[in-house]
Amino acid sequence: MSTNEGRPAALPRSLDQLRLRLTAWYVGTFFAILTLLGIGMFATITKRFDRDLDASLVVAARELARVARERADAGGGPGAALIDSVRDLTIPDRTLVLTDTAGRALDGRAIDRHLTALAKAAARAGAADRAFRAAAAGGDRLLRAHAERFDVRGGGRLIAVAVADEIELEDRYASLIAAFGAAALAALVLVAVGGWLLARQSTAPVERAVAHMRRFMADAAHELRTPLTVVRSRADVALQRSRDPAEYAAALAGISRETERLGHIVDDLLTLARADAGERPIERRRVFLDDVTLDAAEAARAIADRKAVRLEVDEFEEAPVNGDAALLRQLVIILLDNAIKFTPAHGLVRVSVGSTPAGAELTVSDTGIGIDPAQLAHVYERFYRGDPARTRQESRADGASEGVGLGLSIARWIADEHGATIRIESQPGHGTRVAVQFPAALAPPAVSSS
Repeated sequence: MSTNEGRPAALPRSLDQLRLRLTAWYVGTFFAILTLLGIGMFATITKRFDRDLDASLVVAARELARVARERADAGGGPGAALIDSVRDLTIPDRTLVLTDTAGRALDGRAIDRHLTALAKAAARAGAADRAFRAAAAGGDRLLRAHAERFDVRGGGRLIAVAVADEIELEDRYASLIAAFGAAALAALVLVAVGGWLLARQSTAPVERAVAHMRRFMADAAHELRTPLTVVRSRADVALQRSRDPAEYAAALAGISRETERLGHIVDDLLTLARADAGERPIERRRVFLDDVTLDAAEAARAIADRKAVRLEVDEFEEAPVNGDAALLRQLVIILLDNAIKFTPAHGLVRVSVGSTPAGAELTVSDTGIGIDPAQLAHVYERFYRGDPARTRQESRADGASEGVGLGLSIARWIADEHGATIRIESQPGHGTRVAVQFPAALAPPAVSSS
């Protein structure tokens, strides 16, 4: 595994700015919604309050007219009885006035000119409403009034006027605004906190992707630096003085090996990059896993012979799968290469393919050094090469490590693309067994005999 361990990459400042902008958008959008909701709610409530107030004024004016008629009937006509009816009738927060059709108060008091005009309008139309401002001790007041015409026996027509101060509505508005403002403020705080948490949650994949990209780039640079350093060192040593052809040939052979290793690393990196971007097309067709595995085993036999490792191919069963033959062959090569790499000389690597009710199964087992249980959870990580014992085991005689820890990452991707699962069973000192279970292949289409 590369040395790029320790603390994760710091959160990019742009992500913090993105989270703040997202939170600001959440709060701003919610504030706009609250504003529109508040405007609509206050318009509706204001209309409702005005309607309720006007209805109460109508009730008050009609009650005054009723009492006045009763007093007039009992007293034989208009006069002091009518004036007393105004004084005796009390309706909280309402001012009551009896006027004639000319708008003059029956008790002789001076009334506002707006009430005089209202009474005249009611005398003509039967009823009238008006809102107006009038001077008061506390300053101008917004008043609402309703007037109704009625008849009394022997006294002709009179006007009953009921007046209310809209400070009652203002008090209701003030309490409503205070309650709505407090609720809106609490909601904005909750939205800000929730928006920040949601922004953190939504940008977490971006943060992980950035950290993964940084780690991947650092690991790739580290792994590429080693063969490049070897190539440069061999070239520098070869050029320091004149040498015989055999020494030059040896230097060029070493450079060739390292450039070949560089090529493998670049190919693996390109494969993973295309896999991450979804740019590697997968050709899915019915293929036989046993044929693919046999071909890969023949290719891997040369590696096994070079390490004096015995490669045995068990009797295969016919195992059709749906997938990409080239990728499946690469998967088998990776598993065989890993098994041979970590198996000492004169060890055994066995490969088999079988058919199960669930589908086809590929098995690769070896008698190598095995994997510590604590390392099994990390074997699919990119550039992971396990503990030092395994790293020493896979090193070549010239000191250069043949693997960079990308093989099993690619194998896992290939298996995932084919709907397969990989199981690794291992015990240090007793070898490793890798089983890949593929889903059952679709039946081939029927061929007409005509």
